[in-house]
Amino acid sequence: MAVSVSVSSLFISPIFFFFFTLAISTDVDLLLKRIKPSIQGETENLLLNSWNTSVPLCQWRGLKWVFTDGSPLTCTDISSPQWSNISLSKDPSLHLRSLQLPSANLSGTLPPELGELSTLQSLYLSVNSISGSIPLEIGYSSSLSDIDLGNNLLTGSVPASIWNLCDRLISLRLHGNLLSGSIPEPALPNATCSTLLYLDVGQNKFSGIFPGFIPGFKGLRELDLSSNNFSGKIPDELAILSLEKLNLSYNNFSGVLPNFGQLKFGVDSFEGNDANLCGPPLKRCKQTSGGLSSGAVAGLVIGLMTGMVVFASLLIGYSQGRKKKSFDEEDEEYDDGEDDENGDGSGEGKLILFQGGEHLTLEDVLNATGQVMEKTSYGTIYKAKLADGGTIALRLLREGSCKDGGLCLPAIKQLGRIRHDNLIPLRAFYQGKRGEKLLIYDYLSNRTLHELLHESRPGKPVLNWARRHKIALAIAKGLAHLHSTIETPVTHGNVRSRNVLVDDFFVARLTDFGLHKLMVPAVADEIIASAKSDGYKAPELQKMKNCNSRTDVYAFGILLLEILLGKKPGKSGGRDGFVDLPAVVKVAVLEETTMEVFDIEVLKGIRSPMEDGVVQALKLAMGCCAPVASVRPSMDEVVKQLEENRPRNRSALYSPAETRSEIGTPF
Repeated sequence: MAVSVSVSSLFISPIFFFFFTLAISTDVDLLLKRIKPSIQGETENLLLNSWNTSVPLCQWRGLKWVFTDGSPLTCTDISSPQWSNISLSKDPSLHLRSLQLPSANLSGTLPPELGELSTLQSLYLSVNSISGSIPLEIGYSSSLSDIDLGNNLLTGSVPASIWNLCDRLISLRLHGNLLSGSIPEPALPNATCSTLLYLDVGQNKFSGIFPGFIPGFKGLRELDLSSNNFSGKIPDELAILSLEKLNLSYNNFSGVLPNFGQLKFGVDSFEGNDANLCGPPLKRCKQTSGGLSSGAVAGLVIGLMTGMVVFASLLIGYSQGRKKKSFDEEDEEYDDGEDDENGDGSGEGKLILFQGGEHLTLEDVLNATGQVMEKTSYGTIYKAKLADGGTIALRLLREGSCKDGGLCLPAIKQLGRIRHDNLIPLRAFYQGKRGEKLLIYDYLSNRTLHELLHESRPGKPVLNWARRHKIALAIAKGLAHLHSTIETPVTHGNVRSRNVLVDDFFVARLTDFGLHKLMVPAVADEIIASAKSDGYKAPELQKMKNCNSRTDVYAFGILLLEILLGKKPGKSGGRDGFVDLPAVVKVAVLEETTMEVFDIEVLKGIRSPMEDGVVQALKLAMGCCAPVASVRPSMDEVVKQLEENRPRNRSALYSPAETRSEIGTPF
């Protein structure tokens, strides 16, 4: 009878059964028998082939181990005995501490046994094709603190058990999946998740109101709920958190934004929501009034009329007193500084604001403290700190490089109206009384494509083909918008990898578009000289006034070759002089060594260069670089071809819904 009671208690007590199973299972057994078959899927995976008892444990890919006493298994020194020790996999005192397999071509599901790894702290399986749901057993882990399952094909809801990890969870990243429903609340009503720094559930299908428990996570530094279906009001308590990054864009939030103070977040953090969402840095909120009595309304009208009469009288007197200093009516909003030689030298001028720059004032711009970021032949770019703590990017045009104010203004206004997800918007323009001209943009701490492709630095992300394709497609979409979507088409005029900013999600944005329209011909032609030196100049382009959409297409073709080959075009390409990328490809084709021309990172992890669109992208790039301008494709055609030849394993960056041409580049 005693035995019968004991056995039945195992079935009615899942917790006891869980720990009983853990006690008789080693981490190696779990990896080989349960976890590997589950995450690998139906196709054999080269990385997981190293998980084999005939291979020393130190050579198992993507894993870090620790002994029971907490000391790590040191696998950094290849000459050490541990590196080649076959018997370590049988050591019961070894436990798994970290599982890191991003971009590993995994196509299976997440096994419940992940929760049974008693010392597992880090689980990084992002940028794969893992499907199915997140097992609730993950929340039963006794040690997990960092979870990154982003950019997979996970479906269903987030298990409420995930908050069981709250007292030690540092990061939870689920970005870019197909998760849906509402985000569950922690079981404990006052859970603070005091160690949680990063919460990213963007680009999923979550719905419901803003998760009200999030403002209780006092240690949160980065929050991303973007591109979901959340609705309702954003709670004011969110402003209390010491957030450094916030992205609530592309939901259905409405109402008044919390007062974050110092305008630390720009329009990009909130764009794409309900039209009624208002407050800095978005549009001002309309003042609403309650039901007033007829007497109150009448009194209000009389008061307003009286005020208007007084105001009109004052305005007339003021205007008469200022006649001698008035500007030409047609140029009233703009001061080109031509009559200011006898001015007071205070440096004040005119500030023209565009969408997203409404919060800026003349005082903000004049008092900003700048740090030089880059110098070009036509100006200097500064990172400028505003008095309220916000940051903007200022481009000070070189003296004498810009056209006179009256000639410059139409182009400035046109550039200020351009808005697209893959273009850096112009927020404001300032001209001082002495003729100095400033272009004002959002400051983005993103890396340039040139840095990602050609500079070596610790922590630089791997640029596999899926990521490079996403970058190329975003650039193409930005150019296509300039060429054909806006009222008056604009030629970029300076397409190059240094003018492409890439964020942490590999979203690319073009900058410096249309600046040649502001410049005197001699300075504009300096851009052509630089483009020729760096290998981006179309053969027919001799004067910048003759640049057009086809010369932009040629420069994009060189840029696409740069992405595919990983080589710098032009004289900066190496010690052997000028590197002509189209010529490099032509030679490889003639010598039947085409596959050797690609950057090695492009070919990693893809099964077929033809099926994954790599070969098609190379052909497209060469078509863009055709010597005869008339046979080059338009940017709309380029976008279409890139979309039709996306990487097969695009789960890393694209959802299945994004195979149609009308879908924008995901954030």
